[in-house]
Amino acid sequence: MHKYFPALLASLLLTNVSSALAASQIDLSVTGVITPKACTPGLSDGGTVDHGKLTSRDLNQDRDTLLPRNTLRLNVQCEGSTLFALTTIDNRHGTAVIPNHHGLGTTPNDENLGSVSLTLNNPVADTQAVRTIVSLDGGTTWAPGTQLGHLNLLAVAAVDNTTQPMAVTVFDADIVLYTRIARADGLTLTDEVNVDGHATLEMKYL
Repeated sequence: MHKYFPALLASLLLTNVSSALAASQIDLSVTGVITPKACTPGLSDGGTVDHGKLTSRDLNQDRDTLLPRNTLRLNVQCEGSTLFALTTIDNRHGTAVIPNHHGLGTTPNDENLGSVSLTLNNPVADTQAVRTIVSLDGGTTWAPGTQLGHLNLLAVAAVDNTTQPMAVTVFDADIVLYTRIARADGLTLTDEVNVDGHATLEMKYL
C-alpha cells in the first residue's frame, strides 16, 4: 500500500501547481478613441505676465504679499462642436506656497518664492454666455467652479445645467491671475531673485 503514496502525492502537487498558474494570469486591454475634431487654445500677450522689478521693501515680512491682479484672454477654436476640458501642468511643481496653485520657483537657498492661481471669468461659448464647471475626480462628477489648475479639470456648461459639460466650437474667457510672494522673513533676498512661474495649459477631450 505504501508504494502508491509517492504517486498520489505527486498528483496532488501537480494539481496545486496548475491551480496556482491559472490564478496568476490577468488580461490587459488598451483602449481609446481617435477624434477627427481638434481644438487650438490661444492666450493674449503670448501668455506672459511681467510684474517688473520688486524691491524687498515692497514685500510683507510676516504675511504673503499679493501682487496686482492680471488678466489674459483665452480663446479656444475647435474644428467642430467638441466636448473638452482644460487643466494645467505646473512646470514649477513643488514650489507653490499654496498646494493647488502654481509655483514661482525658489530662491538660491531652495525657499519657495510664492504661487499664482488662475480663475476663468466672463466665459462665452459660440456667442452665448455659459458657466464653467470643475471636476476633482477626472470627469466623473462636476460642480460649478472657476479655478483652472493642475489638480482639477475645468469644462464648459450651460447656464441652466452645471452638472454636465457641453460641446462647443468657440470658447472665450478671461484668465485672471492672482500672484502672491511668500512672507519675506522666510526668504533669502540678499541678491536678485527671479520670479519664475511657468505653467502649461492642456486640453483633454471628453
